[in-house]
Order: sequence, then structure tokens, then C-alpha cells
Amino acid sequence: MSSATGASLFDNVQTGTDATEEHLNEVVDRYAPLVKRIAHHLLLRMPASVQVDDLIQSGMIGLLEAAKKYDVSKGASFETYAGIRIRGSMLDEVRKGDWAPRSVHRKSRKVAEAIKSIEARTGEDAKDQEIAKELEIDLNSYYTILQDATGSRLFSFDDIMEGDDSAIELAAGELPGPCDGLQRDTFKAHLAKAIDGLPEREKLVLALYYDEELNLKEIGEVIGVSESRVSQIHSQAAMRLRARLSDWN
Repeated sequence: MSSATGASLFDNVQTGTDATEEHLNEVVDRYAPLVKRIAHHLLLRMPASVQVDDLIQSGMIGLLEAAKKYDVSKGASFETYAGIRIRGSMLDEVRKGDWAPRSVHRKSRKVAEAIKSIEARTGEDAKDQEIAKELEIDLNSYYTILQDATGSRLFSFDDIMEGDDSAIELAAGELPGPCDGLQRDTFKAHLAKAIDGLPEREKLVLALYYDEELNLKEIGEVIGVSESRVSQIHSQAAMRLRARLSDWN
């Protein structure tokens, strides 16, 4: 559904603090498909323990909040505004729980360090077998780490583009206050360059996920691999980016 379509659908629905229960129910009926689409898309960033129904439930709360706070005079279409609120509500709900064990983050850091070491030594993209060897584990164990890291928030590209500093802080440490805006823009430029330098398959997965907004199954069909393999490729791309941006700042 395009933003223009979303705006026209919302023309006759009362929003803001004066919205009645009837009007809010109408919003839910009309935009439930948007909530479901966002939920399925975000699954790639979630650990296996998170169920799509949980994301949809929290997304519905975000939708209702959007309906109550939407101000048409601000210029943005309702669908654009609601999409941000829905996504934010889903992520906030997941962040409340300790859903990424410290061991996952620790292993993810080791993978990033291994990738950085290999690429500094060889001047080429670190391959799966090389990374596993550097970590002194077999290939299946390495893929298990990638799978476990699916939900760990190494980088949140959506958050970066929406102006959330948390992803920048994860990559570069706490930023000094006076230069936040400039450093944020500089980081985005470095991130874009790092993404462009990824191996083709990793870059394709990120493009299909973040630009085309395909889900795991759809990406797998495009590149001819399983959903779990798509998840692993995404995790490896995030770790490679972390390795290449670790000296940023």
C-alpha cells in the first residue's frame, strides 16, 4: 500500500485526541495489513523466541497510538507516520526483555574481531571457512553463532535512517554532544561506503531486506537458499560491517 493510498483512506477517519472508539476500530480494520507486513519484515531482526503474533500485538498498540496522535497539519501521510509508530512499538516491546544473552554478544564480537584480523592480513573479504578457522571452530559451529546472532542488534539500519543514535553508539561508542549531528551524518556516509564494499551476496540480502522490504522467505526464493541461510548471511553482513567500522570515530 503506498503512502498516497494510505492518506486517502484516512481522510474520513477522525484522529487525534478527539478520535472515538468507533473511529479507532475503523483504523485498526483498515491498517491491520500494514501491521502484519511490518511484523513479518522485522522477524529477521528478532531472535527465534519472538513470535510474529507478539509483534503484531505490540504493533496494533503502536497503530492505536498513531491514530490518537496523528496531526494531518504536519504534512506526513498517516501511513508513513503509523509505520514509524508501529515499528517502534514492536522494537520497544522486544527490547524490554533480556532476549539476547551476553554469550551471543560475546561470540558476535569475536566473529567481528576475526573478520577484521583476516581482512587486515589478506586485504580480501573474509570467507566463512577462514573465519571458522580463525575462531578455531568447525564451519557448522560458526553457522550456529550466525544463527544465534540473528536477533542481536549489531546494527539497526532502520533506526539509523530514522535518527536513532543507539546504533551509532553501538558501532562507535558514545558520541560527544556538541558534534552529534555532524558525526551522525559522517557515520552514515561511512556506513554506506562499508555496505557498498560488502561481498555481493551479503550486499544483495541487505538491499532486498532494507530497500525492497522482502521477508526471509522471499529473499531466500530470490537468491536460491533457505530462510535460515538468509538469516546467517544477514548476521555475517552485520558482523562484517561492525568489523570494518570498529575504528570509526
